[in-house]
Amino acid sequence: MLTAGWKPYELRFLFEARTSRERMWTKKTYFVNIRDDESGMTGVGECGLFAGLSDDDVPGYEDLLDYYCRHPHEALACGYSSIRTGFETAFLSLAAPDGCLFPGARAWVDGNEGIRINGLIWMGDKRTMLKRVREKLDAGFSVLKLKIGGIGFEDECDIISSIRREFRPDDLTIRLDANGSFTPANALTRLGALGRHHIHSIEQPVMAGQWEEMRRVCRDSEIPIALDEELIGCRSAEESAALLDAICPHFVVLKPTLCGGFSGADVWIAAAEARGIGWWATSALESNTGLNAIAQWVAAKHPVLPQGLGTGQLYANNVEPEMRLCGEYLYGK
Repeated sequence: MLTAGWKPYELRFLFEARTSRERMWTKKTYFVNIRDDESGMTGVGECGLFAGLSDDDVPGYEDLLDYYCRHPHEALACGYSSIRTGFETAFLSLAAPDGCLFPGARAWVDGNEGIRINGLIWMGDKRTMLKRVREKLDAGFSVLKLKIGGIGFEDECDIISSIRREFRPDDLTIRLDANGSFTPANALTRLGALGRHHIHSIEQPVMAGQWEEMRRVCRDSEIPIALDEELIGCRSAEESAALLDAICPHFVVLKPTLCGGFSGADVWIAAAEARGIGWWATSALESNTGLNAIAQWVAAKHPVLPQGLGTGQLYANNVEPEMRLCGEYLYGK
């Protein structure tokens, strides 16, 4: 017999985590555990609800957790991405006493194979962002991802220009994440201005839900476009395929906690690869519990592109398991 339970946990940021949408000092998450009463083994997962962004951010979320703890197998096929991810992880953890959740992730778990990740530059004033850029470069990152849309656009262009004056595209890859901060009216003009700096890609330039406008931007942009928030809320393979066919992006950015759990993210990968669309995964501000699960899922796929999995260093009160970051590579040990 299986017994399941959950508990809330408030993560505290080391600094003000700022995007074009909001400013955060804390983030509430939920841990779920499943116990096999016969063996005495327990599996743990994280239901990383992202308030204000997740399609799961509904009244009565904790009541849903109560329900799925009474019916844990139903959670594996439920329509709540964060709950699905948490229970998928807990069941995998229950079956993996050695800590290896996905068979193909063994080399990563043992610390013998790293995942190359980008260095994430959070928003701040111009001086703060430049300082953060320098810190990531000094740490050995060759791919930077800058969140933009929170300060003046000219200041953001100046930051990118200053980076490019020092580092050529062959030496440093720059990704951007606009979090939907551009409008359909100014998107192409801004993308043209940014394109002069040899940008690898930009995530979600305009707000999600504007498929025709996003298709136009993807078609005419000088910078390859990656869909991120656009993926939230698609609940079937048919919906995923319809979105990709309608918009024709260059990349998709996968956050299992937001886009259908690991099983749902696998559907996105299959649909993207069938259309020649690239992908990478990022965390959605999970604790180390969720980040570890996502990293193992990614490692099992032996990805080609650098991933976005470095958020475990954000919190003053993160939880085990700790992962090891060596330069721009994330290891399990």
